[in-house]
Amino acid sequence: MINSIVDLVKQTSGPIIEIGPGSGALTHPISHLGRAITAVEVDAKLAAKLTKKTASASVEVVHDDFLNFPLPATPCVIVGNIPFHLTTAILRKLLHAPAWTDAVLLMQWEVARRRAGVGASTMMTAQWSPWFTFHLGSRVPRFAFRPQPNVDGGILVIRRVGDPKIPIEQRKAFQAMVHTVFTARGRGIGEILRRAGLFSSRSETQSWLRSRGIDPATLPPRLHTSDWIDLFQVTGSS
Repeated sequence: MINSIVDLVKQTSGPIIEIGPGSGALTHPISHLGRAITAVEVDAKLAAKLTKKTASASVEVVHDDFLNFPLPATPCVIVGNIPFHLTTAILRKLLHAPAWTDAVLLMQWEVARRRAGVGASTMMTAQWSPWFTFHLGSRVPRFAFRPQPNVDGGILVIRRVGDPKIPIEQRKAFQAMVHTVFTARGRGIGEILRRAGLFSSRSETQSWLRSRGIDPATLPPRLHTSDWIDLFQVTGSS
């Protein structure tokens, strides 16, 4: 597990911010990469112990709740073993932050699969897909954790898109469109789009579906990033 995360971090560049380092099981290996590390630990005792352990390394331990920690306005890499119950809150914080370039996160396996769009995408992933890519890494068996949870873990890799096809200034409009499509009623995307009113006529809806090669019975979670982007641009949802 540790080696898999370190190998992924090696593919990135820049200073590292670690979420919840605990006793430093991941902190020590990534400190050998020779990059500045800021380890944000909410537990005061663990933070104090880790500070002593890493005194000779390029590691700054900060006693703080990551959800309250101000992320830098300069490029950095986010790494961490995320508490399963805080996964959504931490992802929301990261996706709204402006500067980090890569995130290598260990979380619940099924959550990692859904966020990476394996099988089908979540609304959150679809809403952020023009600006970030989500990739599923390796599966981590539950017995690799201490204490052992009831489910396996999985690695999710998120990378910021360098030249997004939709300007970030149009994020709210794009995300509102995705929300409308995900929550509208219908037995397939064809019916959903008609009910959502994104096209002025049934023929326009059918024409767009044909141009994208999309079966009208397809459900919103099955659409690709390129489909969402094209839908936004074609319908003038901006």
